[in-house]
Amino acid sequence: MFGRVASGSLAAFVVISTGLLCGYTGAIADANTLAVINPTPTAREAPVRVGNLARGDNTTWAKVAALYPAMPRIKASPQTEPFGLKAMPWFAGDIFTKWKGVEADIRTEMEILARCLGNVKDCSSAAQKFLAIVAAGRAQTGRARIGEINRAINLAIQPMGDLKQWGIDERWSAPLETLTTGRGDCEDYAIAKFVALMAAGVAWEDVKLVIVQDLAASDGHAIIAVYVDGSWVVLDNRWLALVEDYKMHRMSPLFVIDHTGVKAYVRLPPQNIASALLD
Repeated sequence: MFGRVASGSLAAFVVISTGLLCGYTGAIADANTLAVINPTPTAREAPVRVGNLARGDNTTWAKVAALYPAMPRIKASPQTEPFGLKAMPWFAGDIFTKWKGVEADIRTEMEILARCLGNVKDCSSAAQKFLAIVAAGRAQTGRARIGEINRAINLAIQPMGDLKQWGIDERWSAPLETLTTGRGDCEDYAIAKFVALMAAGVAWEDVKLVIVQDLAASDGHAIIAVYVDGSWVVLDNRWLALVEDYKMHRMSPLFVIDHTGVKAYVRLPPQNIASALLD
């Protein structure tokens, strides 16, 4: 994973430290499965549903949002996904399984954080750090709130691959677990930002965890997209700047995750993209 980079324009990015990219191969494998199931869908095809797994409810995210129930929310996004593409519900594969697992862990951590609000001194250092990040974000509004949380999470975690840290190729961790170790890879950064942003008052609909293929590195990667000031901006653990999604030509989106569950970006032949977006 690349180290964190100084904020500023894309042209001004300077690498501070280097390491391994996220290298999330599970995303590519799931995307290949999607291509086999529905290799050339037309613009008017019904979404493909895989298996009989039911979509989970919003209990977890209600707990996140209720962490500070009085916080005014940023205006919700329109009914579009980041990168301006269509997505369909996805109920199988590595990403679905990992997300359902970490969602349960987040639900447990929300109980811990709710208790911490009543007695911070008895809470773990990781919980105190997370609550401090959320509080700093809440002190800002709009784009500044998003930038504050992006910066704080990026600086709170040192990049380390799952194989080195946990001895397995892929492991998704909830925020308090990541902040306890102080280490993580791109999914861990993204998950921590996802939860912190909603706890800080960003509307559910405005926060998306996106699995992309980084075309420059030929690797899977995880980012956060937040809708603010009329556009989606990308939060990446490799830099501090907030960059509009349409400027991220190096990223090909594969899956998008939000409070409703996992969705796969629809693969369309070039001649069908325009008509699909107009549906």
